[in-house]
Amino acid sequence: MPLALLALATAAFGIGTTEFVMMGLLPDVADDLHTSVPTAGYLVSAYAIGVVVGAPLLTALGSRVPRRRMLLLLMGLFTVGNLASALAPGFGTLVAARVLAGLPHGAFFGVGAVVAARLVREGRQARAVATMFLGLTVANVVGVPAATLLGQHLGWRATFLVVTAIGLVAMAALAALVPDIPVDGRQSLGSELRALGDRQVLLGLLTAVFGFAGVFAVYSYLASMTTEVMGLGESSVTLVLALFGIGMTLGALAAGPLTDRALRPTLYGSLAALALALVAFRLTLHVPWAALVLVVVLGAVGFMTTTPLQMLVMDKARHAPTLASASNHSAFNLANAGGAWLGGAAVTAGWGWSSPALVGAALAVAGLAVAVTAGLLDRTAKGASRVVAGSPLGGPSVSPTSSRASGS
Repeated sequence: MPLALLALATAAFGIGTTEFVMMGLLPDVADDLHTSVPTAGYLVSAYAIGVVVGAPLLTALGSRVPRRRMLLLLMGLFTVGNLASALAPGFGTLVAARVLAGLPHGAFFGVGAVVAARLVREGRQARAVATMFLGLTVANVVGVPAATLLGQHLGWRATFLVVTAIGLVAMAALAALVPDIPVDGRQSLGSELRALGDRQVLLGLLTAVFGFAGVFAVYSYLASMTTEVMGLGESSVTLVLALFGIGMTLGALAAGPLTDRALRPTLYGSLAALALALVAFRLTLHVPWAALVLVVVLGAVGFMTTTPLQMLVMDKARHAPTLASASNHSAFNLANAGGAWLGGAAVTAGWGWSSPALVGAALAVAGLAVAVTAGLLDRTAKGASRVVAGSPLGGPSVSPTSSRASGS
């Protein structure tokens, strides 16, 4: 694996840290800015809004910008957003700064995934993309707990100053290690939009919305489940979140080789395993040691869905993959927001703190149903293409998707 992937992973580490650390800092931010914790929770939503809006917008605006320069511009915007967060004088400006910091998130991962895949030989693209995402998972194991402790002891502004420094380090690494990759001359905003409208791309994005929502239906309330259902103390919350992050890292490591071998089976298997693990988690919540083991499993199978979904939309939009790749992260953040909302609705309805696990299982099954439907439609389309290509009537030959990407 080339060193350029280390630069991409470093940037992903910074992005993952700033995305998730706010959840642990909400009480400190609320106290410092004289607002309530539920109101401070809008800071999490503000970042997600930035991701959803910024992914397609910034990718479209930068469709003709050389890839390394685009990555540097996006990381620069991320760094400015975190510096603005550290210096924000009030709650309103902090909300705006969080939106600003979230804007480059999806576009960076979208462009970065395309760059990562181009850095390695055929058959190792999924492993390269998974290596970049490894920075995101390590952020949940190391970055978020460390940044949370730093914020609790030195103030929440210190956390965002450190993330700003990480952004500067990532920019230096990108400039030094990522080769100058020009934009494909065939790509344009029009071709990117047409690729985004492909049926298989849209079904892939819909799979991400439903399937990954199953993860966040539980992750959003993992702290409350730890104290209210498992019966563990508040000091155990950091450990539980770290265990989830360890699972995410293991899932990212496994997803790359599996996706390179068989994309769709990896996606089907991870979504099915996620649904089963969520049901098992619900049944074992009152047995702390078993629940903690399943926290690791949930992190692993949940994050194992991300690499095949990323590679799927890139493959189906192969002639103009950047916008589709970036839009996948908009889908993931819609899943974050939707899963958290549905899980919270179940708790509010009086179904108990364990109910988000069953909500998540239902969402994972819905994601699996969309994925299987997309696979069947893809196979039918390929069969029709082969018939047309071999017809004595001589219709135009349609090049099918690679067998590796389709998992056949």
